Amino acid sequence: MSIITKEAEKFLYKYLNNFSPTGFEWTGQKMWVEYLKPFIDEWHLDNYGTAYGVINPGKDYKVVIEGHADEISWYVNYITEDGFLYVIRNGGSDHTIAPSKRVNIHTKKGIVKGVFGWPAIHTRKGKDLNMAPTQNNIFIDVGAQDKKEVESMGIHVGCVITYEDELMMLNNRYYTGRAIDNRMGGFCIAEVARMLKKNKKKLPYSLYIVNAVQEEIGLRGAQMIADTIKPDVAIVTDVCHDTNTPLVDVKKNGDTKAGKGPALTYAPAVHNKLLELVIDTAKKKKIPVQLQASSRSTGTDTDAFAYSNGGVPSVLISLPLRYMHTTVEMTHKEDVENVIKLMYETLLKIKKGQSFKYF
Repeated sequence: MSIITKEAEKFLYKYLNNFSPTGFEWTGQKMWVEYLKPFIDEWHLDNYGTAYGVINPGKDYKVVIEGHADEISWYVNYITEDGFLYVIRNGGSDHTIAPSKRVNIHTKKGIVKGVFGWPAIHTRKGKDLNMAPTQNNIFIDVGAQDKKEVESMGIHVGCVITYEDELMMLNNRYYTGRAIDNRMGGFCIAEVARMLKKNKKKLPYSLYIVNAVQEEIGLRGAQMIADTIKPDVAIVTDVCHDTNTPLVDVKKNGDTKAGKGPALTYAPAVHNKLLELVIDTAKKKKIPVQLQASSRSTGTDTDAFAYSNGGVPSVLISLPLRYMHTTVEMTHKEDVENVIKLMYETLLKIKKGQSFKYF
């Protein structure tokens, strides 16, 4: 039986279909806070938009569970005299998938529709036949006659651009769409809070449910909020690669597969004793997990928490994801449920004032 209720899934679709590009996360954050409110004692918002709820506030020992709210996007960088828009990345947007995609250009007047255009195959001859999209040659067409008309629409350099693709369920098994990285993590931590409330669990510490901003451009929201909260423990959830799809080398990228459970990472920033607690919890509760390794940084908010405030024991629970940073990201529903279960059960194992020092 699924632990994700119909009401929760309704919120998930609404939340994932909303637009929350890096630096412009607030509409999604408001939506997330409203969903979270019944399950928490208080909530807060920092200056750059990181939102968090608190359960059992005021305790000396503080535990964080965290995901990030932002999605990759583009900025308008240049408007030609004949009305075409050239762009730069906001986060790790993949230029190779851009041609023929429909987009939303966010302006003070509202959303303006556009498309990433591309020269027809009939017009590409000789050396141009196999022309590949690059960050320098992709462009957006909004159907304008010239630059003046573009500007009359409210479009200017600095307007943020998102894809319009929405969430769908593929084969009753995979959530598929844009921004699963990592608003699915925000959904998971909210569901952990819901389960704690539903099951009337009393925690011996203060729990902070954190939905951080600006992860996609360098873990910035997590850096800020770690300094604000000063946690004793951090459990972070993000996505990792499902490497069992065509054209991905498992020898280089590790062997993880959607549907086989959350992935747990060994890395310098991941605290070994905390990781052992998570693995032991998974075994006792029969929650399937997979293992992976990162040679330096994890590339997730785990690093920001781990290296803050003199060092915070941190662990990463990842959701295997197909086609990361595209508009058809895919994650298995059972993996989502098991991320929620594993975070929930791990929280119940952490004791008041628990030390994770090695000796």
